[in-house]
Amino acid sequence: MDKLTIIYVDDQREVLSTISKDLQVFEKYVALEECESAHEALALLDDIEGEGDHVAVIISDHIMPGKNGVEFLAEVDTDVRFPQTKKMLLTGQATHQDTIRAINTAGIENYIEKPWDAENLVDSVKILLTKYIFSVGIDYQSYSPILHQPTLLNYLSKQV
Repeated sequence: MDKLTIIYVDDQREVLSTISKDLQVFEKYVALEECESAHEALALLDDIEGEGDHVAVIISDHIMPGKNGVEFLAEVDTDVRFPQTKKMLLTGQATHQDTIRAINTAGIENYIEKPWDAENLVDSVKILLTKYIFSVGIDYQSYSPILHQPTLLNYLSKQV
């Protein structure tokens, strides 16, 4: 079985703790990794890729010291090692222009505003995880309990 990883990046420990709690439903099936900066996340990406594992989903805050979330996700988007990695921006401070820039330059698939609804976050991650699994051709069956069922059914109906 291929090891999948979900990475979430935020410079506030309490936000990372809340995300960890919200994403507990995934921990039996995928690795959950938290980072306090874009720099730390980039180093983690190197480690995961070096081990031959998959970075399925990245959730990043927008406003962070150093490299902001859009800059970080744009860098990941242009990295040839992660062409299928799904990206989400999670922020309470981005402007409409920031959101447009994130979509256009960083290839984000989802945007969620803080404070977020835990169920919405989990559903969004399930959708992105399902899309990732099918985009790279991983056998979905062992992950089916954490996949977004309507999205899964949509992919399966196209295979028939």
